[in-house]
Amino acid sequence: LGLPAGIAAFGGTSMALIPAVTLMTLAGLLSGYCFSLIGRACAYTGAKSYRQAWERAVSPKTAWIPAAACFMVTSCSVLAYSMILSVTLPSLASAFLGVLITRTQALVGVTTVALLPLCLMKSLKSLGPFSLVGIMGMFYTCIAMFIRWMDGSYGVTGRFIRDLPLDLSPRFGRPEDLGDLLNPNIFLLVSMLSTAFMAHYNAPKFYLELKNNTLRRYNTVVGVSFFVSLLLFVAVASFGFATFGKACSGLVLNNYSTDDKLMSLSRVAVAVSLLFSYPLAFGGVRDGLLDLLKVEKRPDSLLNTITVLLLTMITGLAYALTDLRKLLAFNGATWGNAVIYLLPTYMFIQCAKNLRPELRKEVPIVALTGLIGLAMGLLGTAIAVSS
Repeated sequence: LGLPAGIAAFGGTSMALIPAVTLMTLAGLLSGYCFSLIGRACAYTGAKSYRQAWERAVSPKTAWIPAAACFMVTSCSVLAYSMILSVTLPSLASAFLGVLITRTQALVGVTTVALLPLCLMKSLKSLGPFSLVGIMGMFYTCIAMFIRWMDGSYGVTGRFIRDLPLDLSPRFGRPEDLGDLLNPNIFLLVSMLSTAFMAHYNAPKFYLELKNNTLRRYNTVVGVSFFVSLLLFVAVASFGFATFGKACSGLVLNNYSTDDKLMSLSRVAVAVSLLFSYPLAFGGVRDGLLDLLKVEKRPDSLLNTITVLLLTMITGLAYALTDLRKLLAFNGATWGNAVIYLLPTYMFIQCAKNLRPELRKEVPIVALTGLIGLAMGLLGTAIAVSS
């Protein structure tokens, strides 16, 4: 839902969709390939985690590197969840209850009443079915955005256009203006795509828990999953940008009127999805920190203390930060880029070198993928910081 803003960062006409869709497709292909590399590394080494695969393929001495990168990625993801909830809930309160609440009130309230109790749960198995709600919610949102783009509700004479403040009202460049396509801010979108396709810290678990987990079956499931994700990302980004142009907010749902019931239901779906996905992602943050600190004994009292401290810090950062686009871009360009491209390719190359010589013929392709990821990360970081 932040991708439309990534397109708006460098373009203001429909022509911007051409490089945007091209970059999304490239990112999807490379991300899916690297996700496959991690699972294959686990299969070749018998590892059960990202860190363990690195230990066996590269070196135990540097195993803290993937652990730290995964911790930072999940931390930024949870921070983004809190930021989205803080702006989504006030809109829902206004649309359905007629109550005005501030962003701060929403953030503190949802953290205290919902997120803290959920994150303190010892077993999260009961939350599993809610992941399906999130998937259904994203498809509903995609369809709703398509409807609003087609029916012109946010056009010059649209029925909701007067509800929007000037900074969120549709704004487009001149059709003949192609200069924006050379705008270096295009790398903001590249960095955001790393965050969008980010699931690689779960690749070992995905491979190990897959029924009949042969590498052929694993690669097939990975390919289908990334293809469907790519289609969804392209659709949401295209419909959002085609509707609002350069005015796209870091969370495109903010652009839609609170009186628009069709889109308000999308906000509900996103909020529910984030609420019940939050403790799953937060568990990765907490466990990642304890892994980095090499804490083996983890009594409930320690877990509860760590949970309260981490959630307090994340909430404080969510209060202080307001630019979701920049957070997604910076996270994608740095830690996300490392977890998706750099670490998997280097780990696979070392695996081919030290454990599986028959894989060496694939090394040039893997190395090229890593170099592309490195270039995207360096340029994306520079643009994210400077902007």
